[in-house]
Amino acid sequence: MKRTDLAAYLRSRRERITPDMAGLPPGTRRRTPGLRREEVALLAGVGVTWYTWLEQGRPINASIQVLDAVARTLQLDAAERLHLFRLAGHQDPVPVVDSGRVTPEMRQILDQLSPIAACIATSRHDVLAWNAAYAALFPEIAQGEPNTLWLLFTRDDLSTRLVNRDEELARAVAVFRGAYSRHAHDPCWKEFAEKLVATSPEFARLWALQDVADPGRRDKLFVNDAVGDLHFTTTSFSCDATTETRMVVYTPANETTRSAVVWLTAHARETV
Repeated sequence: MKRTDLAAYLRSRRERITPDMAGLPPGTRRRTPGLRREEVALLAGVGVTWYTWLEQGRPINASIQVLDAVARTLQLDAAERLHLFRLAGHQDPVPVVDSGRVTPEMRQILDQLSPIAACIATSRHDVLAWNAAYAALFPEIAQGEPNTLWLLFTRDDLSTRLVNRDEELARAVAVFRGAYSRHAHDPCWKEFAEKLVATSPEFARLWALQDVADPGRRDKLFVNDAVGDLHFTTTSFSCDATTETRMVVYTPANETTRSAVVWLTAHARETV
């Protein structure tokens, strides 16, 4: 399965690099976008046949040095480079732990942050714990749907909806793919991705792009049925107790948003 994913990923990265980006003349008319395989091989200093076989998913071994050269040629960023190495079968230097354990200290921090909304989530976007402000902002989580990725792609009736949806959904899928490569052996992850592809054509389209990203600071714009427009900066903090569990904090970007969250929290029917 990883060889198939590796082949698709390499093709998608090659097709986005233009000759000009790689310092090459445009040359004759191209049948497909991006660089040709022989151009990637030349720039990376590897054999054309070897690179072709790698991109075809054939059972060949790729050293760290060769993968590094390919990554530089394809101009991969840190997240994309790490994804390439994992697909090629090289061990991740950071151990994969995703136990979903929430410690009492984590819950205490969440509660103390309110009225700033915050949650603890896994790399699969499962929300494990949240504070009262988060529950008021996203009541669907508190009501029994604990996965934000699933909500974003399968529910149009959310009480708090993304305004900059196209940008944020593409980013969410890229972050999910980065984590997915570390869990390709896990049938639960595979089943979840396949279920999303089957349920949401929009997710299927973004998943096919093969984009990869790390979690990071984001500006998110929402509209809430009760209070109107909301603007947050989200920040992710890694939780030491579980390597792939992170705390996500929604910091209001203005006083209007801060006051709206306070109002929602005070009027929420359910708090957790």
